[in-house]
Formats: sequence, structure tokens, C-alpha cells
Amino acid sequence: MAGNPRVGVLALQGDVREHAALLRGLGAEVALVRRPEELAAVDGLVIPGGESSVIDKLSRAFGMQQPIRAAIAAGLPVYGTCAGLILLADEVLDGIEGQQSFGGMDIAVRRNAFGRQTESFETELDVPVLGQQPVRATFIRAPIVERTGAPVDVLATLPDGGIVAVEQGRLLGTSFHPEVDGETRFHARFLAHVSDHVRSA
Repeated sequence: MAGNPRVGVLALQGDVREHAALLRGLGAEVALVRRPEELAAVDGLVIPGGESSVIDKLSRAFGMQQPIRAAIAAGLPVYGTCAGLILLADEVLDGIEGQQSFGGMDIAVRRNAFGRQTESFETELDVPVLGQQPVRATFIRAPIVERTGAPVDVLATLPDGGIVAVEQGRLLGTSFHPEVDGETRFHARFLAHVSDHVRSA
């Protein structure tokens, strides 16, 4: 494959533009993905924050659920933020009736874990895999990871031990929104997974 990695941002709902801009700033070629043929043309996928239940419903309406599940099973690198993390979870706690996820990560995630009234909060997180500089993290009606299976690496926790960043192979998930704060290191890590995926394909 020539040139920079071609990555998709799932563009059914949510903060699509922020992810696309950040990825382009890191040198990636970015495509907005709404249809299976667009998914088939990318080497990695970002699932943005938004409403997990809405993205779930739209993914089924657009015929995207099964292709995304198949791509994850085949090893496509995927990075999910906030709602995207919920959609990567094998188990969703407190989902609305009938809510489904794409799955792929051996985790259980609780929606709106910090309460609906707490619209957002910011904090600094230690994320050793990203270096010594702490990560400025913005949480907006954020989920939390309540269970992780053996293949999952915990990358960051809150002071109370709540898990807010996880990785399993080439799947990456954060409860918070690095794209809101201009924090590039998670996206750079995702792009490294994409490059590895392309080289091994």
C-alpha cells in the first residue's frame, strides 16, 4: 500500500468532524464511512462519541452492523471513544431495551456511569503507555468499564479505580474524548496499529 494509512470514521452520528480533523493532522487519509463498501476500503476505523443507542440503530438501518462485526473479527484496528467504547464492548450494562453492540472487546461497559446530571468533567490521567506527560481527559456523559477479560490491557484508571481506557490487540477504547482536547497520542497509537495491520496483511 502506498502513502499514508487510509482510516475511516464511522459517520452515522456523533463527533465525526473532530476525529477526522485530528487524524488528518497526524497525516492519515480519512474517509467518512456510512456504507459497507466504504468500510471495505479502509485500513482502520474510529467509532466516535455520540449516542451509542442511536449509532447502534443507524448501523443496522444502514446495513453496517454485520460488516463492522466481521471486520473486527478479521482484525481491523478500531478505536472507540465514549459511545464508541460502548459499541466495542461484548457486554453493555444499562443499555436501552434491545440495544446491541458490535462487540470484539472482552469487557462490560456501563452507560452514563457518572449520572446524566453530570454533563461533563475534566481530569488528568496517568497513561504509562503514552509516556510520562499526563493526559487531559474530558468526560461527557461517559461510560465506565466494569469488567475486563484476560486479553484486555487496562491503560488508564480514575483515582477511584474506575477503568477508562482499554486495549485488546488492535482494538482501543476510551471513556473520554481526546479529540475534544487536542490530545493526539491515543489516535497516534491507533494509527500505529493500522500501520502494523497493513504491513501484516
